[in-house]
Amino acid sequence: MRRLLRHRDARLLVAGQTLSVFGDRAMFLALGVWVKELTGSSAAAGLVFFAYTAPGLISPLYGAVVDRVRARRLMIALNVAGALVLIPLLGVHGHGRLWLIYVVTLVYGAIGWMFYSAQSAYLTRLLPPELLGDANATLQATGEGMRLFAPLAGAGLFAAFGGPTVAALDAATFVVAALALVAVGHREARPAPSEHHLRAQVAAGARHIGASPGLLRIVTATAVVMLVVGFTETLVFSVLQHSLHRPPAFFGVLSSAQGLGAVGGGVVAGLMLRRHGDGRVMGLGMLLFAAGAASMLVPQVGVVLAGFVVAGCGVSWAVVGYTTAVQLRTPAALQGRVSSAADVLVGVPQTISVALGAGLIGIVDYRMLIVVMAAVTVACGAYLATVHLPPPREGLVPVAEAR
Repeated sequence: MRRLLRHRDARLLVAGQTLSVFGDRAMFLALGVWVKELTGSSAAAGLVFFAYTAPGLISPLYGAVVDRVRARRLMIALNVAGALVLIPLLGVHGHGRLWLIYVVTLVYGAIGWMFYSAQSAYLTRLLPPELLGDANATLQATGEGMRLFAPLAGAGLFAAFGGPTVAALDAATFVVAALALVAVGHREARPAPSEHHLRAQVAAGARHIGASPGLLRIVTATAVVMLVVGFTETLVFSVLQHSLHRPPAFFGVLSSAQGLGAVGGGVVAGLMLRRHGDGRVMGLGMLLFAAGAASMLVPQVGVVLAGFVVAGCGVSWAVVGYTTAVQLRTPAALQGRVSSAADVLVGVPQTISVALGAGLIGIVDYRMLIVVMAAVTVACGAYLATVHLPPPREGLVPVAEAR
C-alpha cells in the first residue's frame, strides 16, 4: 500500500473518490430514510435501493462505452453529471414529490454503475498489475471507511435540515472528485476502434467470463449470494422497528459500525490477496458477512452493532477479491466490457433480491428471511474458500508505463 500511495496520480484518484463516496454514503442513507419518513413504509424505503440497482440491468452497454473512450475523461463527465442530477432533489419537501426521489435515484444509479466500470478499467491503465490489489483494497478501505462518518453526517443533516441539504452536499463532492481527476497527470491513448457490431461488443464481456473457468466460478458464486443479500436493504428497517425499537435514522449508526469493520478489512485485504488468492479471500469474506447478518436475529443493539462490524470486514474482502479477480483475469482491451458483464451477472440477482425483499417483508417473518440469507451466503462462501481456482494468466493486463 505504501508503494501505491507514492504514486501521485493514484493518490489524486483515491482522494477524490474517497470524498465522493462520503457524499454518496450520506445521500444513500438519506434516500431510504427520506422515503421511510414520507410514507412510513419499509417496503417503499426498500424500493429506493431497487431503483438504485435497476440500471445495472443494462450494465454491458456501459462497458462497451468504457472500452471505446478514454476512461479518465468519462469519469470526469460522470462526476459532473452526478452533481447535476441531484439538483431536482433540492425542491423535494413533501409526499407529492415522492416520485422524483425514485427518478433521481434511478439516474444516480446508472451514473454509479458506469463510473465504477470506468474506474476499474482505468486502474489497469494507470497501474502495474502487482498494484491493482492494493489499489482496490485502498479504495475499499477509504470508501467503506466513510461509513464511520458519512451515514452519521447524512442522518444528522437530514434530521436538522432535511433531504435537500444532503443532496447539496453530495453534489459538491461530485464536483471536487471531478477536479481531482482533472489534476491527474496520466494520459491515456485513444482505444483502438472495434470492427465488430455493437451487439457483438456488448456480448464480448460475457463470452470471456464463460470461457474463463476461474472467473466463471467467482461470478457464479457471487451471483447466487446476491440473490439473497439484497434482502438486507428492507430487512434492516424491520429489525430497527420490531427488534431493536429504534427510529429509521438509527440505520446511520449501523452503517457506521459496518464502516469500522470495512476499514479494518480493507487495510489487510491486499495482504490477504497475496497470501490466499482472489477466490479464497472472497469466500472468507462471504462467511464473515453471513455471521454478521445472523446477528440481526438477536434483539440486542450491542450484538447487532458487533455483527455489522464483522459484516463490514467481510464485505471489504469480498469486494476487493471480486474486483481484482475481474481485472487480473481479463485482457486489457476487454476491461470495461468484462467488468460491466460481471456487474450485470451479479447485479440482476441483486436487483431481484431487493425487489423480493420489499415484497416478502409483508408476508414472511423478517427473521426467516435473515436465516435464508445467512444460509445461502455460508454455502457460497464455503465453496469459494475451499475450491481450487485456476490462477490468473500472466500478461492479461499490461504493465502501465511510468509517468
